[in-house]
Amino acid sequence: MRDRTHGTCRKKRSLLIAPFVGKLKQRITVTHPFHPWLGQEFELLDYHRSWGKECVNCCDQEGCLVTIPLQFTDAMGVKDPFLEASAGRSYFRVEDLLQLAELTKKLRT
Repeated sequence: MRDRTHGTCRKKRSLLIAPFVGKLKQRITVTHPFHPWLGQEFELLDYHRSWGKECVNCCDQEGCLVTIPLQFTDAMGVKDPFLEASAGRSYFRVEDLLQLAELTKKLRT
């Protein structure tokens, strides 16, 4: 699935401040035997939940945002780094709060 409303992929890894970030998975491979992208590798941007399902956002070769169900990839056993680091202590990601602040600022003007 391609999300063309967001335009090109923005690399979220431009500012890396966590010491363990170099050990995280940065590319995923589609492993589902019936998926049309079987065997293709993508740059992993982030993990998220959509309609109760875990998904990964990736960049395809054209630079478009692609969302793939997590269980269709080789990243299935890899935990979401935010959830691991927060250990349930935070309900909101910093990047999501920043987006919310930006949205509320636009709504006020």
